[in-house]
Amino acid sequence: MKIELLDEKQVFGISVRTTNANEMNPETAKIGKTWQKFDSQITIDYEGGERVYGVYYNYESDANDEFTVLAGTEKPNNTLEKVTIPKGKYLVFDGKASTPDDKGRVQAVIESWGKIWSYFTNDNAEHKRAYKTDFEYYKNQTEISIYISIL
Repeated sequence: MKIELLDEKQVFGISVRTTNANEMNPETAKIGKTWQKFDSQITIDYEGGERVYGVYYNYESDANDEFTVLAGTEKPNNTLEKVTIPKGKYLVFDGKASTPDDKGRVQAVIESWGKIWSYFTNDNAEHKRAYKTDFEYYKNQTEISIYISIL
């Protein structure tokens, strides 16, 4: 994990409002369905340099309350919602899928978020979450970086 200072960035995509409690129950989970909708409607040209983002924002308070998730890309699109990832300081957690398919990517995301939860629930963590804007950055079919806004 490392700290990065980032400039503002625009991402265009499809969003949903949810809670972590809802995401733990398959009957109320919304994030996976949002990604399925995004994947079926938006073509990403990885070879041409396009990348995919999962942006977490509009936190009601912290990890216990509602927040919004947007599955998106930097490619401008007037038919999609737009969110701005603000300039700021982020703690970056990297993950790698064991296989370049959906199952491998999902496992890499789950494992990376596990590292994040473990780090921030540790009383001795050097950094504190800001709960402003966090995002997943899909570098390619097997590598992911998750950027967590910190104070």
